[in-house]
Amino acid sequence: MRSASTQQPSSERPERDDPPTGVARTTPLMALDRVPWRDIRDSTGSAAAIPLLLNGIAWGDADTARAALDDLRKRICQYGFVVEQATAATVPFLWELAQLPRVTCRAQIIRLLKNIADARQWESTAAVYPKLLNRRENPVVWERAARQAVRARRGDLTRLVADEDSEIAQATTELARALAE
Repeated sequence: MRSASTQQPSSERPERDDPPTGVARTTPLMALDRVPWRDIRDSTGSAAAIPLLLNGIAWGDADTARAALDDLRKRICQYGFVVEQATAATVPFLWELAQLPRVTCRAQIIRLLKNIADARQWESTAAVYPKLLNRRENPVVWERAARQAVRARRGDLTRLVADEDSEIAQATTELARALAE
């Protein structure tokens, strides 16, 4: 005879490191809800829109994906060299999208990763204006975390540099050079 469970049902989703049985590991952006987007900032304020933009890149047609990536770039790497608090949290998802063949703007994503890897704006500013380091929100820390997030996935470069698309292979080669410096 079975006894009834004494646990109360939970209304919260269980946290899982691995996808449940039967769910493909290739489902993009599964971990988006693990990031507290509303609590971190991008160049516009709250980073709450970033998951929508990442989904637009993942699932949109070429025009939708390109527009979403342009908006995302302005939010996390303004002008191609100014990173924000949300940048480091976004980088793993960019790496994920760069590897999905159905994503139409993969080369542009890889170039964005290179821009983030090259970002030194806040460090350069802090070198001449050290008071920047005393602020409660320290953009130098954001910049370093973003660069580290790009470097953390450099093992993915081998697969991308061998891509059949020459634009992707070229962008990956440039990113690899930036990470080697």
